[in-house]
Amino acid sequence: MTRNMKLSVIAVALIAAAGVSHLAILETASARANESVANAPASVRYAVPDFTALVKKAGPAVVNVTVRRSAAEVEAPEAPFGGPMPFPFDQQPNRPGPGQPPQGGLGSGFIISPDGFILTNAHVVAGAGEGDISVKLTDKREFTAKLVGADPRTDVAVLKIEAKDLPVVRVGNPDRVEVGAWVAAIGSPFGFENSISAGIISAKGRALPSETYVPFLQSDVALNPGNSGGPLLNLDGEVIGINSQIYSRTGGYMGLSFAIPIDLAMDIGNELRESGKVSRGRLGVHIQSLTQDLAKSFGLERPDGALVSTVETDSPAQRGGVEPGDVILTYNGKAVVESTDLPVLVAKTKPGTPAQVKVWRNGKEQTLTLKVGELELKKTALASPIGEPAGKLGLSVQEISPEQRKQLDVKGGVMVGGVQGAAAKAGIQRGDVVIAINGETVESVSQFRGLVDKAQQGRPVALLIQRGEARIYVPVIVG
Repeated sequence: MTRNMKLSVIAVALIAAAGVSHLAILETASARANESVANAPASVRYAVPDFTALVKKAGPAVVNVTVRRSAAEVEAPEAPFGGPMPFPFDQQPNRPGPGQPPQGGLGSGFIISPDGFILTNAHVVAGAGEGDISVKLTDKREFTAKLVGADPRTDVAVLKIEAKDLPVVRVGNPDRVEVGAWVAAIGSPFGFENSISAGIISAKGRALPSETYVPFLQSDVALNPGNSGGPLLNLDGEVIGINSQIYSRTGGYMGLSFAIPIDLAMDIGNELRESGKVSRGRLGVHIQSLTQDLAKSFGLERPDGALVSTVETDSPAQRGGVEPGDVILTYNGKAVVESTDLPVLVAKTKPGTPAQVKVWRNGKEQTLTLKVGELELKKTALASPIGEPAGKLGLSVQEISPEQRKQLDVKGGVMVGGVQGAAAKAGIQRGDVVIAINGETVESVSQFRGLVDKAQQGRPVALLIQRGEARIYVPVIVG
């Protein structure tokens, strides 16, 4: 064999050996990678998530809820001005009119205890009488359910069926769910039992126009009539919310779905099981969000907190020393970042218990202690518009007669007669009453003009406006 041939043979042998060595390394790395993937959490195990395990875990605990009631009791709400609105999506428009045979309302629910307690939506069972609620399990068993209690304000209801050793859901922590995380819903859309749809969390802590006490989880999971009351689940098969509403022009799915966080729902459910009703705390204040301009006008660096626009007479807040113009920063040690945070925190407080409230007043923090009352609802009305436009802020104002003061239930203030410019952009309307400017009470037209003249050009001033019985601070840029 020539020298060149020997070198070629040696080279081929070396290459082959190297190939075997690299192949072994690759096989070992691959095995380790597969083992790592197998042991990874469900949320990172798949690039595209596989929901089969989730359905096997949670599916048996999801139930179909059917409610027998008259057609007159299931009329759907109409969207204001034809626009989209939060829509309880088991209630459909164009139902038969009164006098027609009873209708079958469809919804979903899920079992939270082996002895037959079930969570669902209050609107699913609204109008149901004794014996009108039927629950069907995935194993085809059907039960007549008893309504333990319902809370329309949070849209949570508890049902009870007489059964034992039932499958139950696992309850997760909605606070740990991140925006963008995969989630799934199981329910009975259009009566198709145990159907699953999937999507992602779009937002957290979402406040809807019709709701005050629920920081909704928003998702793009496809939900339709019949999904109401079903669970929203994370990839580990844990319930993180109760599917409650969609935002829609038609009553059908349009990409925005809202779920009640499960921790709130479980708290409400426990109260309903214990007493059949829910008690909520009350301070007796009207609040609004802080804008950057309003925050500057009050000397705050950030627009965090709930701005108190009105303190109700003889309310827990008034007795505790809260004043209009205070910015509530914390409640019982918990930060109030958005104004919508406060009603949720107060509502959870047992009436009659003390609460520590930190407020921002006159450029510094103060801590107040007050006794929480029990929630009551009040009606409001709007004042009649009068006057003519003019003024430095784009406002013309006039004195209020004693008769008007009595009718409007105000002690001071001036009536807005006309609006233009910056005031119009800020949302002030004819007929509004200006109660204060930058925290100083307005008693007359001349005083109003003097306070406006003192304000710096280009800076925001905070006008306390009364409209009907509601009060709100409005920032207006001085021209």
